[in-house]
Amino acid sequence: MAILKHVTSKNADYGEAQRYLMFKHDEYTGKPILDEHWELIPREEYYLDGINCNPFTFDVECAELNTQYHKNQTYDEIKSHHYILSFDPKDAEENGLTGEQAQKLGLEYAQKNFPGHQALICTHMDGNNESGNIHVHIVINSLRKYDIEKQPFMTQRSEFRAGCKHHLTKDYLIHLKQSVMDICHREHLHQVDLLTPAEKKITEREYHACRRGQRNMDKRNEKMLSEGIAPRKTKFQTQKDFLRTAIEDTAASAHSLEEFQNLLMEKYHVTLKISRGRFSYLHPERSKPITGKNLGTHYEEKYLLPLFEKNAEQQISDIVPKQPLPESDTSSAPSVSMPEQKADMPAFIFIKSDLRLVVDLQQCVKAQQSQAYAQRVKLSNLQQMAKTVAYVQEHGYDTQEDLQNAFSEAQSQTAEIRKALRSTEQKLKEVNEQIHYTGQYLANKSVYSQFLKSKNKKLFRQEHQAEITLYETARKILQERSGGKKLPSMKTLKAEKEKLTTLKNSQYEAYQNLRGYEKELKTVCANVDVILGKDHSRQVEKSHDIS
Repeated sequence: MAILKHVTSKNADYGEAQRYLMFKHDEYTGKPILDEHWELIPREEYYLDGINCNPFTFDVECAELNTQYHKNQTYDEIKSHHYILSFDPKDAEENGLTGEQAQKLGLEYAQKNFPGHQALICTHMDGNNESGNIHVHIVINSLRKYDIEKQPFMTQRSEFRAGCKHHLTKDYLIHLKQSVMDICHREHLHQVDLLTPAEKKITEREYHACRRGQRNMDKRNEKMLSEGIAPRKTKFQTQKDFLRTAIEDTAASAHSLEEFQNLLMEKYHVTLKISRGRFSYLHPERSKPITGKNLGTHYEEKYLLPLFEKNAEQQISDIVPKQPLPESDTSSAPSVSMPEQKADMPAFIFIKSDLRLVVDLQQCVKAQQSQAYAQRVKLSNLQQMAKTVAYVQEHGYDTQEDLQNAFSEAQSQTAEIRKALRSTEQKLKEVNEQIHYTGQYLANKSVYSQFLKSKNKKLFRQEHQAEITLYETARKILQERSGGKKLPSMKTLKAEKEKLTTLKNSQYEAYQNLRGYEKELKTVCANVDVILGKDHSRQVEKSHDIS
């Protein structure tokens, strides 16, 4: 697939761009590579052309044009724009893409999309990071040399007049991406949709930060291995990559937004912030959150909320075959048995009705102030009373005492499942702490073994104070909790955590069902009291807006 990259430069030395295109440079530092005589080393294979200039006097001609129009004279002005067309490595083998062909495509692309500019077009055969992909560099002077005809994608006068500077607007960028896609489709090269936001958005800056971090980590690990110390980490992760991993892992098991938010904090100490429907994630080592848009489309609300619903539906589909509703009366809410610690899921799935409390007109200030509003409330009360009567008949409550007994039973069952849920949560918290200290114990065990074998223990402790302290703290806490018994393995602890997490989710589902059922019965009881003309002790002052 061909991708388009764009880099701006404020460097007034246009010759530096020429040297980068013609001579070898270090990928990490960007500095030129010199031979034993301190001279530049030419690249092994490249193709160079110029548009509206001689490629070998590009720097002089650009400086002359800038002087003519008195532009690009200050240090903070953008002097040049650098576009890179990177083709898929497979194109060379599968589609016969050559350097000459890529150079022709680059020339065609530059003439079509940057008319009137002085431009260098150079094709390199060696890809970045030894990927081996063919790529074309297009370096243009930010100042336009000739007037051109206005194109459909141009919206500003500066985009087609000589002496004006190049500006990459939103419409211009869309046109450039579409042009890349059109060329690749025409030449039958590998290509993806560049106009669709990426599922996992990795910027150029993050890519290079990851490379530098991995390189530095490899050097440190190599030094540690030479000293006989096992490194803790071998793969470098940027903060954005850490957030992506945390979100993907958590979203795969979450059934609701609330559960997703809690799991992120519990497992990864990542805070989810929601503002105007936009998801932002706060890394534990940052003070400023990172938006889901900057991570990719799979980390935003539009993707995650349907995923939670899908997980919840899948969970329900797994539950229903195990504990089906009685076939004799599926419309009424059956008696709910309290799920024990070993129970899997609730005995029924509660479906919330649209019942609302009947509004007390004597206590509703707004109804007393507005006769029209009071009239709407009266009509609404009649509707709610009719729905309440239908609910009582549908669920087979013959007397008010039967209704009150059902409400009392729902209250006690809700209290019991809440107690069981809290007990499971406490056990899960203890297992998570034990996993944390077990990992801390195992990670620093090798350092502590070296400490015991070292001849100068005082000096070794000073050099590895943090690791030894972490080991001794974890060992002390684990010994206290085990009571002298053998410590469980990490595999056993993780299996126990998974079991408790499943139990917690099932109990939480049962609690939500029972609490909703209890609230609904409470509303029915209150409405029945109003219908029968009884004094209802719980006066509802909050009125509902009736539309």
